[in-house]
Amino acid sequence: MDLQSIKNRFGIIGNSPALNYALQVATQVSNTDLTVLISGESGVGKEAFSHIIHSLSARKHNPFIAVNCGAIPEGTIDSELFGHEKGSFTGAVDSRKGYFETVNGGTIFLDEIGEMPLGTQARLLRVLESGEFIRVGSSKVMKTDVRVIAATNKDLLQLVQQAKFREDLYYRLNTVPIRVPSLRDRKEDIFLLFRKFAVDFAERYKTAPVQLDEE
Repeated sequence: MDLQSIKNRFGIIGNSPALNYALQVATQVSNTDLTVLISGESGVGKEAFSHIIHSLSARKHNPFIAVNCGAIPEGTIDSELFGHEKGSFTGAVDSRKGYFETVNGGTIFLDEIGEMPLGTQARLLRVLESGEFIRVGSSKVMKTDVRVIAATNKDLLQLVQQAKFREDLYYRLNTVPIRVPSLRDRKEDIFLLFRKFAVDFAERYKTAPVQLDEE
């Protein structure tokens, strides 16, 4: 699939070299099972890249789930990701499957991976290394086949130096790095974006689109 049809399909506007390079890497890596780390500021469209990678992969007919690691309380993230057994903690009235079980065969997008607690990082590393995990409160080892795509708006290497992120997990996640440029790094795309928004507003409000003169 060429870059333009990918942009059309996923609503990506822009033609800057940095954006095109990021898209190229995403399409090339999509058909592998390699772990991908997408970095970039908030709002640059990192989740869109995770959808591109999943949709162009052999797993495209299997489940995809996006998990925001920064939005799940520290006490429940292990249970969300790996499941738990009945009675394993206060409020665990039933056993529950985690995402690594329910998304087996598919793709998990872990957004804001820099917010993941260190204990959960150790569990994630085990999944990436061996495909094995254990539900909270259980001793039974379970297998899963899930592709992990992670994203961060933080400098993970800096977090590694501050002992807030595991170095081994960083290198395991960063198998294929993709950097999504911010708008200030692709100023040449502003005109394309302006035109797109102007046309969208004109259609919505049934008016003539605003146009810019050369100046």
